[in-house]
Amino acid sequence: MRAARRLTIVAAVLLLTSCSTKQSVFNPKGTNADRINRLQVPVFIAAGAVGVIVAIMLTFVIVTGRRRRSESDDPKQIHGNTRVEIGWTIVPFLILLAVAIPTVGTILKISHRPANAMKISVYGQQWWWSYEYDLNNDGKPEVITANELVIPVGVPVELEVQSRDVIHSFWIPALNGTRDAVPGRVQTLEITADKPGVFDGQCKEYCGLSHANMRARAIALTPDEFQQWLQGQQQDAPTPAPGTMAASGLDVFKTKCASCHQINGVDDVEGKAALVAKHAPNLTHLMSRSVFASASFPLYVKDANGDMVFNRNELEAWLRNPPAMLPMAPNEQRGMPNLKLSETEIDQLISYLQTLGPYPAGVTPPTQP
Repeated sequence: MRAARRLTIVAAVLLLTSCSTKQSVFNPKGTNADRINRLQVPVFIAAGAVGVIVAIMLTFVIVTGRRRRSESDDPKQIHGNTRVEIGWTIVPFLILLAVAIPTVGTILKISHRPANAMKISVYGQQWWWSYEYDLNNDGKPEVITANELVIPVGVPVELEVQSRDVIHSFWIPALNGTRDAVPGRVQTLEITADKPGVFDGQCKEYCGLSHANMRARAIALTPDEFQQWLQGQQQDAPTPAPGTMAASGLDVFKTKCASCHQINGVDDVEGKAALVAKHAPNLTHLMSRSVFASASFPLYVKDANGDMVFNRNELEAWLRNPPAMLPMAPNEQRGMPNLKLSETEIDQLISYLQTLGPYPAGVTPPTQP
């Protein structure tokens, strides 16, 4: 009974750890994800049925074929049964054939590259995702953002997945399967969102200390909302009024942060950051995002009245000591180091970062001192 209770507890813990509504392969929200789900559900059912049958037969053989205490001689040795052997060879072959045919068809469909797809470059680096929108197809991205992939509803999007340091793997299960991000290679992944929403994902290839924190997020907007987002993302960052705390924060940024992070209209370090990947998140429109730091922390939270407000406390904690918030190796130029900012510098920097809109719908920009 004690062993049974322990086994039940272990099974319950394993079941609970596998439960997730945010990253479920059984909750498709895109064309290719739906194709994968329509394939995997019957396969899982068939595999489960076969597993149950095998378990029953194995249990029967164990129970009926075990040696009794009254039996001292070895059991009679027999050669086998040719018909049964042929049967258990043919039946699995037919099952695998029945699974292989729709599997190959599904692979071909989800590997299709539509001619009219919007192309977005996806770059994995320790430990965050960068998204670059080359709207003019001239090799020079007009929009560079981090942590959140913003796409229009109903429009096929071809992701060109690659890496700037080690092997990563891009995966947003509600929209499609996974695709490895390999240094020196470009691999494509086509996604289409059926309706507006936020879809969470994860890096699926172990990539170092903060692999478990390397989250991915896709936000699907209506076509009109997406065009509005694109227009806002193509604007340079505003310049704070002289004498304000935000202006002092801009000076702190130029002194302490500009060797890695780019803000369009302030500096140009894209591809020249003091990191192994040579890139750090572009902060030009930081406040238009909903998450920061590998998408691990929300940029906005609900207050007591249910309104969305700026998550100042966690952003302050991040600026105060990033390695204390996420496992990183800044001494190896992997991740953000502790810049040893004073509390005054943190307040000034926060004031400046808050000017980097546009703000999401439903969030009121704070008044700048």
